[in-house]
Amino acid sequence: MKDNTLKYLLVMPAVLVVFVTAIWPLIESLRLSFTVGRLNRPGSLDQYLGWENYSWAILYEPAFWNSVQVTAIYTVVTVGLTTLLALGLAILLVPGGRLRSGVQTLLILPFAMSPALIGVSFRFMFNPEFGLFDAFFGALIPPLADVSWLANPTLAFSVCVMADVWGWIPFLTLVLIGGLASIPQDTIEAAQVDGAGAWRVFKDVTLPQLLPVLAVVIILKSIFSLKTFDQIYMLTNGGPGTATQTLSHYIYFNGMKYGQVGYASSVAWLMVIPMIFLTYAYAKFVFRKR
Repeated sequence: MKDNTLKYLLVMPAVLVVFVTAIWPLIESLRLSFTVGRLNRPGSLDQYLGWENYSWAILYEPAFWNSVQVTAIYTVVTVGLTTLLALGLAILLVPGGRLRSGVQTLLILPFAMSPALIGVSFRFMFNPEFGLFDAFFGALIPPLADVSWLANPTLAFSVCVMADVWGWIPFLTLVLIGGLASIPQDTIEAAQVDGAGAWRVFKDVTLPQLLPVLAVVIILKSIFSLKTFDQIYMLTNGGPGTATQTLSHYIYFNGMKYGQVGYASSVAWLMVIPMIFLTYAYAKFVFRKR
């Protein structure tokens, strides 16, 4: 009896920390989403408003749908590019060799950088006056020199995608290397003995066995792309205009700049909906019985 009591007492501090730092803020944000919730209006944090914040965002707010569109396109493009490039690098690195360990060490360095630092770095590199890319294009492709990359909506979005892909390729490459290494070699050798070429072996043997790992990679990357904030904030701050304003940045913009914490909380909970489905899919693939 004492042992049962002791184990609950030992785990209680961790449970309290999780409740204070994670569960309670979620409950409070859900409550605020049904209130007026304006920081500049006394008593509004307890003034019940019902579903009006949600209906306003969905039915009457073009800026909300713009951020949804930006987030959706950003997620699809970054997930697709990162997965394809990481898969290509993983295939090149799987055979091994002397340089493999060194390359893997170099690969993890970009992922070790914080997204905010990546955003700042790319902002300086694409500066039209003294940026690294401006000097590079000036030497090799003069027509692209002195281009204000972050002042053009399409180019700014492209830079955001480039920064995200650069930061995530190393991690996904290492995950896919592990997935490729776990594929039984006898199945590949059997296909080669039957006369299958490299592409046929990859398409009919390697890829089907790699699909569970690819699914986990795609789902995990989608979750992080949907909630991206700090990198966008440091790189473009949602600009020019709202060309790169993701949902997370839109929530921050309304909650912190305008003090509309009730409305911002409702949008945050709307963003939770796709997260729930992606998290469920991720858990299903990771913890499924083999």
